[in-house]
Amino acid sequence: MGVRLMVVDDHRLLAEALASALKLRGHRVLAAAAPAAGAADLVISRAPEVCLIGTATPAEPGMFDPVVRIKRERPQVAVVVLGPVPSPRGIAAAFASGASGYVRHDERIEGVERAIMKARAGEAAVAPQLLQGAFSELLNPAAQPDDEGQRLLQMLTPREVEVLVRVADGEDTRLIAAGMGIAPSTARTHVQRVLMKLGVGSRLEAAALAARTGLLDRAERPASAYADGGAESGADMATGPEPPR
Repeated sequence: MGVRLMVVDDHRLLAEALASALKLRGHRVLAAAAPAAGAADLVISRAPEVCLIGTATPAEPGMFDPVVRIKRERPQVAVVVLGPVPSPRGIAAAFASGASGYVRHDERIEGVERAIMKARAGEAAVAPQLLQGAFSELLNPAAQPDDEGQRLLQMLTPREVEVLVRVADGEDTRLIAAGMGIAPSTARTHVQRVLMKLGVGSRLEAAALAARTGLLDRAERPASAYADGGAESGADMATGPEPPR
């Protein structure tokens, strides 16, 4: 039996795409709305069984205020948050606000659907490892400072870190592909994965986030990032000089 649900996200295309996919799977999607700031009024007026609310910054203060209001005025509505890989503080804030689940933006539609069904049944709809981190943060919130740059760096593979550094240096897809010795299509895929993991919508946002959090200071820069500085600069890098042509 399909679920009466709503999809709310700041990115309208994402909300509409997800709503369409869920409709095809037999669910009744009441609305796909943006921005998320108006989510509470819309959900309260329509009273779905489950509401999916997207966020790119789960740890930002006040981000889950709409969830708090929804649960206060429509406690029967189960709220599932859609977001990037969260810090423990971010997912703890989601559950503390009354959310029934947290699903990563890069989850497959089957995973999103499972979360919807669990939330409607009154169960916690979240991956065990994320839930464990949230409980640890709730029980001991002052255990460690929240090092955003280090957390983001740990999300990325070494190759994705190199891609991010090249993006921050202003390289386009063609230059990234050439510098890493990969096909342009592969470079585009890496860039999209980096944007998704960081929870941003553009290369400019990714570069700004990396700079703001100090991620770039921790990342090992690829030798070719200094190509404009001459061959000597590239040879001094840890990766070693380029092989003979």
